[in-house]
Amino acid sequence: MKRIERTAVPLRRAALVTALLLAAPGAFADDQPGAAAVAGATARASEMPAAEIQPSLLDVPPEPGPETLPVLAASEAESLAVIAQRDAGALGPLSIGTPDAGLLVNPLPMPEGPLWTIRNPRESYGTRETLDFIVGAIQSVESRYPGSPRVVIGDISNPNGGRLNRHRSHQAGRDADIGFYYARGEVGEFALVRKQDLDLPRTWALVRSFVTGTDVDRIFVDRSIIRLLYAHAVQAGEDRDWLDEVFGRAATKGLIQHERGHKNHLHVRFYNAVAQERGRVTYPLLVETGAAPPPKLKHRVRRGETIGQLAAHYGTSVSAIRAANGLRSTQLRAGRAYLIPIRRVPVDGGPVVVPPRRLPPPVATQSVAAAPASDPDPAAATATDRR
Repeated sequence: MKRIERTAVPLRRAALVTALLLAAPGAFADDQPGAAAVAGATARASEMPAAEIQPSLLDVPPEPGPETLPVLAASEAESLAVIAQRDAGALGPLSIGTPDAGLLVNPLPMPEGPLWTIRNPRESYGTRETLDFIVGAIQSVESRYPGSPRVVIGDISNPNGGRLNRHRSHQAGRDADIGFYYARGEVGEFALVRKQDLDLPRTWALVRSFVTGTDVDRIFVDRSIIRLLYAHAVQAGEDRDWLDEVFGRAATKGLIQHERGHKNHLHVRFYNAVAQERGRVTYPLLVETGAAPPPKLKHRVRRGETIGQLAAHYGTSVSAIRAANGLRSTQLRAGRAYLIPIRRVPVDGGPVVVPPRRLPPPVATQSVAAAPASDPDPAAATATDRR
């Protein structure tokens, strides 16, 4: 299986420093993500049957990954610090912390487009990389299946990140809920599906594009949908060894993982090489200058512990803990992990690591796919870091 090798990340040196030093304050904020992709989108033909044309995905070469990313030099980190002191907005979108204990700085809204419907614009903010990944994947489906119905874009993040209603994640601009393609055509909301309801060629094309054309971390979806996607991909002639790795049937943990409550949409989580690394380098200074709030940590409650005790121990307040966790009362549940706002910035854990993309082998070298099992279950292990 082909892999695109990349270093532990960080940033494109010359481009990053030049852009930051020459950009006027706020220059990044007005540059809409995916603008070229949206402008070049093929006109939608909503009356066209959803699965009428089914060109083989194997005829389309996998999308190339980004070039090797060099480690951020000390001088470049200093340049970022200068920009952060002058105008934090000039840093562009920053993804700070983890998906379930993070924040989003300088967010961008999901742009309107002819190929998708935004369910709630107030909860559809993300980083440039996340939004470009989403737009690119949807455009890839349109290029393979012209006239595709619009797909529904659900929650991404709040404008400032942090807790988003019922979600445990979606806090740092790197998670996105994306609907399926349906056999009946366009829908305006996430909908539960049976096998006959799904437009499997288009939905698999979307998933495949996320896997091969973006820096995807994981894709969460219910195991019933995973079975359908896996069987369809095998029947479509995809390389079996590659599928087994992507779906978690090989020794390595799969990118596509079962998650309860995801029978009507995909939950896609991305790595953000630029937004995460910029955030890592500048976050302590942003906290010091008041441009960003202090961090949060996780505390798993032991029997007998109270919210007042946690507030006193960590030097925060009961109201801050309640707000960070969306609590309506002061009651805590033993064994559950809660987010605790703290005043100090934790020790830097080092550069962000973006793994190589998992690409299928060239068509000429692919192994012949065996017939799918009667009940393939590539999602035997439940994901540990959910929603």
